Amino acid sequence: MALQFDTFTSLNEIMKITGSDIHLLTVFDSVVRNRGFSAAQVELGLSQPTISNHITALEERLGVKLCQRGRRGFLLTEKGQMVHQLGLRLLESLNDHSAHLAALKGNLVGNLKIAVVDAVTTDHNFRLPQAIREFTQKAPAARIELSISDPQSIMTSVLDGTCHIGIGSFDNIVNGLSCVNLYEENHVLYCADTHPLFNLPDDEISGAVIRQHPRTHRGYWSQQRQKSHNPSEMDRFVLEIEAQLMLVLSGAYLGLLPEHVATQFVAQGQLRRLPYVGNDYACMMHMITRSGIAPKMNDLFMDILKGCYS
Repeated sequence: MALQFDTFTSLNEIMKITGSDIHLLTVFDSVVRNRGFSAAQVELGLSQPTISNHITALEERLGVKLCQRGRRGFLLTEKGQMVHQLGLRLLESLNDHSAHLAALKGNLVGNLKIAVVDAVTTDHNFRLPQAIREFTQKAPAARIELSISDPQSIMTSVLDGTCHIGIGSFDNIVNGLSCVNLYEENHVLYCADTHPLFNLPDDEISGAVIRQHPRTHRGYWSQQRQKSHNPSEMDRFVLEIEAQLMLVLSGAYLGLLPEHVATQFVAQGQLRRLPYVGNDYACMMHMITRSGIAPKMNDLFMDILKGCYS
């Protein structure tokens, strides 16, 4: 069977997708996310032989080899990766359409997938928990799926529809996304108690002195922002604030950290807020969604979250 993997339209020209196909694609997605049959058993509630039979049935249905399995572990083939991406798009499309159909009857049901950047729960301005509480009261049948990721991955997932709402600071909002400003998050330069600058008097800490010491940056910051920090070969880049915090606490690096993240460590004497403010900044935290008409359930949550900041 010759398959084209460019779009679901081309796929549908060759085979009509049935309920059984959707079930098989759901099993396949679980196996991929769990990186193997064994780990997917708990999530699916199926035995490993049953899962294996399902994947074999999907391979026979499509006429392609989806994965390698055996002593070398689980590994997706190139076509398996393509089928997985197509399957995700199909499942997300079905979920969105189901939500639209349910909204016609006045029901707020379905999955609402929200992705958030890390290390925000200590910020008193972060009001997602309040929004979730109000949303669940108004839409008790809806199911929220919450995940943590870096800004670039969040934008990608919202754009391709695998996530409905993203919350974080995004330097460059790409076409196809709608953006709402929520609040500002203050970032300050810190050093640890084992760093050479920790006990240095304030009047001896200048920008020139600070530039002599390695720093840790977040790799997802825009090139313009990275250039403003003049990174050196000794600097280190990470994708998570938690990882950045660990590097700063090591005493080997300086780092710009959200003020709310560092507060407890300053109080305990583990971090010092450096007096030079040339690199301090406030970044805007956004809520992003895919442009266009959204299910009523998604609109409700967005209105609730925006209301938390009005």
